[in-house]
Amino acid sequence: MNHPPSHRYEQLAELIAQMIEKGTLAAGARLPSLRAASEQHGVSLSTTLQAYRLLEQRGVLTARSQSGYYVNGVRTTALALPSMSRGRTKPSTVSISDAVTHLLEHAANTSLVPLGCAVPDAALLQAARLDRTLARLARTQGENANIYSAPLGEHALRQAIAQRAMRVGQALSADDILITCGCTEALVLALSAVASRGQAVAIESPTYFGLLHTLEALGLKAFELPTDPIAGVDVAALARLLETETISACVLSSSFNNPLGSTMPDANKRSLLALLTAHDIPLIEDDIYGDLHFGRERPKPFIALDGGANTIYCSSFSKSIAPGYRVGWITAGVHMARVVERKLAFSLCSAVLPQRALADFLATGAYDTHLRRVRRVFQENLARMARTVEASFPAGTKVSRPQGGFVLWLELPRSVDTRTLFDKALERGICFAPGDVFSASRRFRNCLRLSAGYSWTARIESGVRTLGSLAREALMR
Repeated sequence: MNHPPSHRYEQLAELIAQMIEKGTLAAGARLPSLRAASEQHGVSLSTTLQAYRLLEQRGVLTARSQSGYYVNGVRTTALALPSMSRGRTKPSTVSISDAVTHLLEHAANTSLVPLGCAVPDAALLQAARLDRTLARLARTQGENANIYSAPLGEHALRQAIAQRAMRVGQALSADDILITCGCTEALVLALSAVASRGQAVAIESPTYFGLLHTLEALGLKAFELPTDPIAGVDVAALARLLETETISACVLSSSFNNPLGSTMPDANKRSLLALLTAHDIPLIEDDIYGDLHFGRERPKPFIALDGGANTIYCSSFSKSIAPGYRVGWITAGVHMARVVERKLAFSLCSAVLPQRALADFLATGAYDTHLRRVRRVFQENLARMARTVEASFPAGTKVSRPQGGFVLWLELPRSVDTRTLFDKALERGICFAPGDVFSASRRFRNCLRLSAGYSWTARIESGVRTLGSLAREALMR
């Protein structure tokens, strides 16, 4: 269940959110200044600022320079948030490969309404521009690009990634970064460097099915941690787990967990890092959605908060620039030597031309302009999708409120089996991701994930409405 606010700033944020829901504060309205709100509610300036920033992170408020805070004009939904997941005190043996393969086969079918895979529409990203750049580089550099790259990857790309990392307080050099085949290879390298077959790792619940597939392939077990739809992993639950169990690593999203959309506040991230440090447990973080934030500031990754003492950072450009280029990266600190050894053994190196094309694109400065545009598109898509869910799905449906990325998590009434619903949806030309593929123990049978990564069209809206009708029919049986 959802826990009531415990801190004063959370209570104030909840009060303001209720005023907005009831229309007391309309879209576009300017909130009282920090000083005025502090006096009105009898709290400190810092408490008011924390409340405003929390609402900004949730996409409820927008901060305008030299002007103040305003109610965001993008209304999402009045539906309740999904329940906080329950943890498991025993590790699960992961067996999910067949279900994932089945889902991906259908998700790749372009004749189906694309609600299944969290892959953005190439037309919204920069694939066409990169293709032209890649073609130009192939013509002008010829044989010089048709080579194996250095083990770490192309220096120009690594340098560009290191420069961008400085924006969130992550101090890196090009030599701290290794280029991978997407974030998936980065996670494989990280896990194989710090954990051995038969050992267990701690993960969010629900979590990305690709991570679960990787755990299965590596023979690793999973402790599923209680995860709040807004604040992410319950640090106290992890502390209790570590009192009795041994884990080799903790694997978490830096922000906008897929599929739940949760982001841990910085204070919780620091508490978790301190806990893992005390137990000498490495953290592997997946920051693939970090650049797709809707708030004013990009959430800080864990590695920017602990300086990379025992954190392995993984990310890629697959969700923000070009999925098909499969360019990701990893920085592993004290574990880097083992990561490089495994990169050489598994794939030797990454393709040169895609790296050079991305380095060229980043050097133009166009990435930030592109991000501002695509963030607005994804935020509007999610808002439209949530409103369509509210209008068409059965009573009692709960929906996430991600403040970044482009996926939506739905919790349906208990009697609805989304695995059966998946088969019905395929018959109607619709693909989505059933909830059980996001759990090592195959929970969340009454949940599902929708992708909002494509331009919102009548076809997409009709697909969501039809899916809602099928869910209502399943409830009546």
